[in-house]
Amino acid sequence: MKDVQRPRCARKTPFDSFAFKNTRKRRLASGTALAGALGLLLIPNAAQAAWEPTKSVEFVVPAGTGGGADQMARMIQGIIQKNNLMGQPIVVINKSGGAGAEGFLDVKSSNRNPHKIIITLSNLFTTPLATGVPFSWKDMTPVAMLALDNFVLWVNSEAAQKSPKEFVEAAKEGGANRFKMGGTGSKQEDQIITAAIEQSAGVTFTYVPYKGGGDVAAQLVGNHINASVNNPIEAVSQWRAGALRPLCVFDKERIPLKEPVADGKSWNTIPTCKESGLDVEYTMLRGIFMGPGVTPDQIAYYVDLFKKVRETEEWKDFMAKGAFNVSFKTGDDFKTWLTAAETQHKTLMDKAGFTKQ
Repeated sequence: MKDVQRPRCARKTPFDSFAFKNTRKRRLASGTALAGALGLLLIPNAAQAAWEPTKSVEFVVPAGTGGGADQMARMIQGIIQKNNLMGQPIVVINKSGGAGAEGFLDVKSSNRNPHKIIITLSNLFTTPLATGVPFSWKDMTPVAMLALDNFVLWVNSEAAQKSPKEFVEAAKEGGANRFKMGGTGSKQEDQIITAAIEQSAGVTFTYVPYKGGGDVAAQLVGNHINASVNNPIEAVSQWRAGALRPLCVFDKERIPLKEPVADGKSWNTIPTCKESGLDVEYTMLRGIFMGPGVTPDQIAYYVDLFKKVRETEEWKDFMAKGAFNVSFKTGDDFKTWLTAAETQHKTLMDKAGFTKQ
């Protein structure tokens, strides 16, 4: 068998060995670079900024100027601006038409718009139930419960009643519709609480609506009505002056504030209505919503923003002065609360005949 001579081109040389090693190094380097690039695609970019507003944010108030919701929205606006909590301006806009329906329908139609938020109160439930307007809280995106407004049963300080039990007994003895209960608006929070007292205690009041809590307090001081269910902040000055007497608070627990307010008594001194034998519980939502279709990171931005608002001394002082329930809820916890609150309002308003048929 003949020996086969190796072709010249196939012979190994020192240069061949060097070239092979260099090529191998380049391949390894390329592979490492490719792996690194793929890794960057798989790992979130730490330098990538989270979502934040790129233009001014519209802060809708579904109520008129000067009311509780308007005051809170403007307080929040001031806190955000003073503490530089947001890089864009926040502008408060009142849309009160149709008992707040104007504001709710505006936000409902603002699909995928992260530059519009709305502050809500109980008209989130009462307006669609009482008017039949095609709207539900589920048409918007819940962001956070900021707080709950408390309500207190007030009488004139000259009245004989010093407890809810004595108040109910006096109302029964006076006969149907003899006791006048004053409140803000019709088929809203104050009248709903009045109806709940009637249903729970078996009494009947004559409900007298006024434009606002200040008017209600003045009428009670003047003995033109027998009682009211004003918010703490709406009657605290008259309590301090010795003109009004609180009988019970409609929250499920006593207000935790123990600093003396009037005559050596604090908000915490006031018993709950339920512990006093009047089985009625009611608080009013102060919540934040966005329109439908917003993204999780946009919701997260506002949750974080309002957490920062709540940490400021201005907010804490505002909460204490108004004797608010400072509960804070987001996500599923907030949605669960909203579902229960909607059911509560429907039940109370159905029994009272306040729902649109």
